[in-house]
Amino acid sequence: MFELRLVAPEDRVETLCDALDALQALSVSVEDADADTSAERALFGEPGLPAPAPGWARSCLVALFAHENEAREAARLLAPQDFFAGCAVASLGPVPEQDWVRLTQSQFAPVEVAPGFWIVPTWHEVPDGARQVMRLDPGLAFGTGTHPTTQMCLRWIAHQPMQGRRVLDYGCGSGILAIGAALHGADEIDAVDIDPEAVAATQGNAAANGARVRSGLPEAASGLYDVVLANILASPLKVLAPLLCGHVAAGGHLVLAGVLERQTQELQTAYAPWLALQVADTQDGWVLLTAQRPV
Repeated sequence: MFELRLVAPEDRVETLCDALDALQALSVSVEDADADTSAERALFGEPGLPAPAPGWARSCLVALFAHENEAREAARLLAPQDFFAGCAVASLGPVPEQDWVRLTQSQFAPVEVAPGFWIVPTWHEVPDGARQVMRLDPGLAFGTGTHPTTQMCLRWIAHQPMQGRRVLDYGCGSGILAIGAALHGADEIDAVDIDPEAVAATQGNAAANGARVRSGLPEAASGLYDVVLANILASPLKVLAPLLCGHVAAGGHLVLAGVLERQTQELQTAYAPWLALQVADTQDGWVLLTAQRPV
């Protein structure tokens, strides 16, 4: 395959993507042309919030073509167009041959989420000094232990007396939080998700770690739990407030993640009729919110 890389201002990104699609590009991806510099800018998209911009102030568009002549013809046809003003061809050439399996694996190294508690992909050796190990490989379901929200939840679990507790992992993804609770002594664990792929991934990952976890669709959650974990996003967490709070037993804990620091107040307001959320941890612009129901 051949790769055509263009640099364009934000207001030309959508038009260029449409043009590249019409010119038989197999795929087009948009990257921050200033990535890894002081000018890098994060773009966040979340249900219920305004859609993020289609690109960055300086965007890099990467278009893949099956043949070199198609990539060159696309560059030739784009150059004289009015909408190409302010844009430029950055490069054009073959896509380097890669061992994609090895490349993917290299991006997932062992992660220490709490002292002695490690998440280790199956292709890595267990680090020296690891006292508690979860084996987890990247898959279709969200959750590998690298994201700050997941790490904060696992740190919270690692520092709590989990022995004998009944736990609900709502929106379980890969099942990483449910498995973490099981490895730290939780007795009865329900992990639920709206995605059947996540349910299957959770069951497989739990079995691989020797963890007893019941996984299912959301209706599988029933009764009261000593710990309710939900690492989703702020908008669905607000909608789920009465449901999640309704599952927290007297003296039990509610743990919410997937919340940006700037969204803290709106989550606290949304949950105020049921529980008083407090910031328990912060990492890279994300917060962990927790509450305990009075006995």
